Amino acid sequence: MKKFVVHSPYEPSGDQPEAINRLAEGFLRGDRYQTLKGVTGSGKTFTMAKIIEKVQRPTLIISHNKTLSAQLYKEFKTFFPENAVEYFVSYYDYYQPEAYVPARDLYIEKDASINKEIDRMKMAATYSLMERRDVIVIATVSCIYGLGMPELYKSMRIHMEKGETLDTHKLALELSQIQYTRNDMVLEPGTFRIKGDVIEIYPPYMEFTEAYRIELDWEEIIRIRRFNVISGEITEELDETMIYPAKNFVVPPEQLTLATDRINAEMEERVETLRAQGKILEAERLKTRVTYDIEMMKEMGYCSGIENYSAPIANRPSGEPPATLLHYFPDDFLCLIDEAHVTVPQVGAMYEGDRSRKQNLIDFGFRLPSALDNRPLKYDEFEKKLNQVIYVTATPRKEEVKQSTQVVEQLIRPTGLLDPIVEVRPSEGQMQDIYKEVKERIDKGERSLILTLTKKMAEDLTEYLLGLNLKVKYIHSEIDTFERVEILKSLRSGEIDVLIGINLLREGIDLPEVSFIALLDADKIGFLRSTTSLIQIIGRAARNAEGKVVMYADRKSEAMEEAINETKRRREIQEAFNKEHGITPQTVKKAVEDILEHQKQDAEEQVEVELAALKKSANLFVPAQRKKLIKALTKQMEEFADNMQYEQAAVVRDQILEIEKTYGK
Repeated sequence: MKKFVVHSPYEPSGDQPEAINRLAEGFLRGDRYQTLKGVTGSGKTFTMAKIIEKVQRPTLIISHNKTLSAQLYKEFKTFFPENAVEYFVSYYDYYQPEAYVPARDLYIEKDASINKEIDRMKMAATYSLMERRDVIVIATVSCIYGLGMPELYKSMRIHMEKGETLDTHKLALELSQIQYTRNDMVLEPGTFRIKGDVIEIYPPYMEFTEAYRIELDWEEIIRIRRFNVISGEITEELDETMIYPAKNFVVPPEQLTLATDRINAEMEERVETLRAQGKILEAERLKTRVTYDIEMMKEMGYCSGIENYSAPIANRPSGEPPATLLHYFPDDFLCLIDEAHVTVPQVGAMYEGDRSRKQNLIDFGFRLPSALDNRPLKYDEFEKKLNQVIYVTATPRKEEVKQSTQVVEQLIRPTGLLDPIVEVRPSEGQMQDIYKEVKERIDKGERSLILTLTKKMAEDLTEYLLGLNLKVKYIHSEIDTFERVEILKSLRSGEIDVLIGINLLREGIDLPEVSFIALLDADKIGFLRSTTSLIQIIGRAARNAEGKVVMYADRKSEAMEEAINETKRRREIQEAFNKEHGITPQTVKKAVEDILEHQKQDAEEQVEVELAALKKSANLFVPAQRKKLIKALTKQMEEFADNMQYEQAAVVRDQILEIEKTYGK
């Protein structure tokens, strides 16, 4: 196995070395659950990379959305240029699942636009896991959804070696059985062509538009080469190669024959049940649909929606979980769950939502009961497939802490910045007090944030402060995406001094200019004022050396008490470290133009993965494909905006405008 080696100009600093050593040692001694509790800006991603380097195991990193996954993928590609870093997220640009609404007698057919580049990256992940151990897969919760069985995927690969005898007719049949298509004119991913004694095969999982060329002398393989499909340049001479299936879901012909018999038997039984219930229309509908699918499987080895028959095809008993990406990992792998306080609950929520939608399809004759077994894993099934886990979060939930044999803290920031000072002040007279604090920040050239509980309050407070001649704007979900981008930019550039909102401080916002946060109704009970939310809000003021958070409340809630005590504890540890090492915390001060330019570059780099994949999958000269691409990019832009990643949203917006300007709307 090629070793994991981190490439970085930095060495671990602060409390990173201790965190890396303790978590790596815990993993190697067999601890099943551990937690890395790292404050915002402490370099958790770098710590994760160094842990992988220490333990030298295949690694799965799960994040809760595509945006953060793309960011992690880019960072880990930089950290591990010599190893296989793969990206496994949903390959749909657009996805409308199959559904039935009984109240309106409305059947909604599955409608999806598959992104070919992201599909290739998913295939590359499973291919790498089959061929090597130095693999890191960055995934969203799509990794708990059904995938083809790894045993079949591996057993149906085709091995070729120099000196072997090869029958081209037999090879063509074998390639067709693993879902390759013959195309003697154009070589595309998932196709092959045969020209005399030369066979060219283009697996869909190759990263650099590369294919294999097998040359024969009569029927003996005399040369195997890898070449660039576009330039024709030979990239590598090989003694042997392995061709894996073009799709994850492949089945040997003899197994498919047995599977169609099982599907047919289940259909007959279900049709009888529906007729006995007086559901004649539903029974006929089911019989027609399933019979057609069986014919397609017999003729083509595949059918639309074949995943709905995964249980009978695999001869899996009812209720047994499907194979997923987790089944492709060896037993000794490491799983890192990023932003665990969000990701873990999301994993647990997938099963019920999927089941309720499918149950309607079954009840009304659109699907067989076995379709229920094509599903995401239940949380306990997900846990059973994990070998050893490290939860990574700034605010672990009680569940994660209780499970963990150790919670390792990472509280020291490389910049030396401290957690902010937190004060509690009475609600009475809060407006005058906020005005005074904001004015002080304006005089210093700094910015302020004010968090309210409702949109109405945000709007009213904005109007009030405008009346006091302050430069202020509010932002909430009803504000147009483009406008939200501009508002955040205007805060950073100093066009406005105060921004008011409800939930401004989710992951991804970095505002070093903000030195004051006012939190109204801090004592109210609810998600936005929970201990976790309060700690995250406080942490966002830690980007500035003068950071201060003021909670306005009539009493101290339990959540406030916990958040304040935790912040105070962290600050004391950070101060002691700085004193011991002679560090003076300083805010990074640059010209506003430099800050905005740097943020723009970071945003462009972060969305590079997503945009490259989207644009690669469309011919911009074809109006229909251009329209589909713009629709997908618009959806991507809205996702960035929803995650408060406004610079990234602006990059995508500029791409859309550029495409429309160059090629037309």
